[in-house]
Amino acid sequence: MLKLAKLPDRTPVKIGITVTPDLAHALADYAALYNRAYADKAELADLIPAMLESFLTSDRAFAKARKSTEAGT
Repeated sequence: MLKLAKLPDRTPVKIGITVTPDLAHALADYAALYNRAYADKAELADLIPAMLESFLTSDRAFAKARKSTEAGT
């Protein structure tokens, strides 16, 4: 058996969302600040998945609930 396990599915999944005008403006402002801070030209579409992943990773209640759900499966 190899030390490295089989890699999980990495096929991207496209999800479409609709946001309020205020949220769209805030996201655009965030992207502009990000690009200034890192001297980058990242598109909002590239930042949103990282933002969501960071949010979910930092939500302890979600992690705990998810872990207990997976344990019950």
